[in-house]
Amino acid sequence: MFFGESAINLDAKGRLTIPVKHREMLANVCQNELVLTYNPFEISSLWLYTKQEWQRVHDSVKPLSTFDPNHRNLQQKIIGSAFFTEPDKGSRIQLPVNMRQVASMDKKVILLGMGDKFEIWNEEALMKQRLQVPDLSEGVSDAMKSLVL
Repeated sequence: MFFGESAINLDAKGRLTIPVKHREMLANVCQNELVLTYNPFEISSLWLYTKQEWQRVHDSVKPLSTFDPNHRNLQQKIIGSAFFTEPDKGSRIQLPVNMRQVASMDKKVILLGMGDKFEIWNEEALMKQRLQVPDLSEGVSDAMKSLVL
């Protein structure tokens, strides 16, 4: 569904402009109803879902045990911090101040289409992550090995 990478400058109010290549699909797929939440696995990244896809994720995370600290962390970051949004007339969405602060997003961000959602990254953090070479000697799934071998 959503693929590709876009470098975007946040405006002075912390708004992100949705790239032209995604606007029509967002309008058709979800009537521009979007949900922004934290990426529970990467501190410098946010996740942007269509409302329908977020509901699917919500329905799989919500029933997890609140007594398990890992499950509770997922619930807090994905469900508790969810921010419902729609692009304005300029095709911009607001990134809340608290989310921008936690993810260290000031001016330059990268929007990655990840199929079922978008990831919004602090540009510098994403570049650092990309320079890391994964250790493929241990714990690599057969699916991952088939991709790299």
